[in-house]
Amino acid sequence: MRDLMVRALAIVLAVLLAALPATAATVIRDAEIEDTIRKLADPVFASAGLDAESIDVYLLNDPVLNAFVAGGQNLFINTGLIARTERPEELRGVIAHETGHIAGGHLARRLDEARNAHSKALIGAALGLLAALAGAPEAATAGFALGATVAQRSFLAFSRTQEQAADQAAVTYLARLQESPEGLRDFFVTLETQNLRISGGGGSVYLRTHPLTEDRRRFLDDQVERSPYRGQGLPPELVRAHGRMVAKLEGFLDKPDAVLRKRTGTSIEDRYARAIAFYRVPDLGAALTEIDALIALEPANPYFHELKGQMLFENGRVAEAEQPYRAALRARPDSALLRLGLARTLLEQGGTERAQEAVALLREATRLEPRTPSMWRFLGVAYGTVGMEGEASLALAEQAILTGDKDNAQYHVRRAQSMIRPGDAEWVRLQDQLRAVSEMPNPRRRS
Repeated sequence: MRDLMVRALAIVLAVLLAALPATAATVIRDAEIEDTIRKLADPVFASAGLDAESIDVYLLNDPVLNAFVAGGQNLFINTGLIARTERPEELRGVIAHETGHIAGGHLARRLDEARNAHSKALIGAALGLLAALAGAPEAATAGFALGATVAQRSFLAFSRTQEQAADQAAVTYLARLQESPEGLRDFFVTLETQNLRISGGGGSVYLRTHPLTEDRRRFLDDQVERSPYRGQGLPPELVRAHGRMVAKLEGFLDKPDAVLRKRTGTSIEDRYARAIAFYRVPDLGAALTEIDALIALEPANPYFHELKGQMLFENGRVAEAEQPYRAALRARPDSALLRLGLARTLLEQGGTERAQEAVALLREATRLEPRTPSMWRFLGVAYGTVGMEGEASLALAEQAILTGDKDNAQYHVRRAQSMIRPGDAEWVRLQDQLRAVSEMPNPRRRS
């Protein structure tokens, strides 16, 4: 049932992408950043009595300072918000507040209001956000359909009562973790300061969708004063992880020359940002010097090895990229993204033995992330390379189903039918795909 729901949501996403104007926001993937966010978020989810594995967290490449929930149990965080947090306590505070919206069922109530008002624009925006559950960041990258920001500015604008309830819930969740709400309070102070500097009445999107009233401000100040955990920061490893996450985002998203002017120190964070900036210039020699120095300092850090592998791979030094990716995966064998990185390196080098290893890597990657289309696409390529044509068609059909591409889904399923027989290991998956394809809407034909 969950697979059918996921596929249906993927189809909705594809339809919306074709029908609605695109915005600048895109869904991006990064193993290190996702790991850091999860380390901050999962304890909060558990403190709220929620199953962390049932909540999907998406990173949006958007400089706007914002975060929101959609579709019941989906948390979206903009890179702009992460970059503006100075301490991990601030980001955890925001996550705790948004968790209050999830646990309180606020999105469901807002959707009911939208339906009652017969607001097609709001419902469409909600479905677009809900469809992100399909796990198709590649499709989302083509243009994350938010209906010209209607969702963020209108649909996701909670009432004052809901905002106060989410604040109160956040305080409770943090207290259960023996933490104070200082981070959340300080984040709101940052937002208000920003609003005072912005002319023209624009202000922070987060404050427009999460209005900060005097009552809310007083409540948070009072709770900080009352908290027995006031002044206690998060563990040093989370502080380091947050700092590196911010540095990594700066390195990849800011202009390289601005990063190199700003990050001139000798800290790991500064060197990390510089390594990425040099790689983007591109100055591969300087980039490798910086990342090799970081690997020497922390040889067990999977993400330093991953970055080196990425640098080499994308500069055509594919054979040299293999060992850094192997080192990264040894340190984080449960990462689907690292498995994908190594598999791509092996496939690019060619050879049956490497392709067979890539098949094994990608089969596990699709088990870890069954809703990520790129995993299935590369698995299809790997299967094809070793001559497993039926399995290749099934993998490519899965990718097409997830991205709502009915024409390609039908093509690959029919091709698989000619090769997969009852009793074969993949027969059951083929039957599931046949049902899924039959339930997909027909593609719109251009006149």
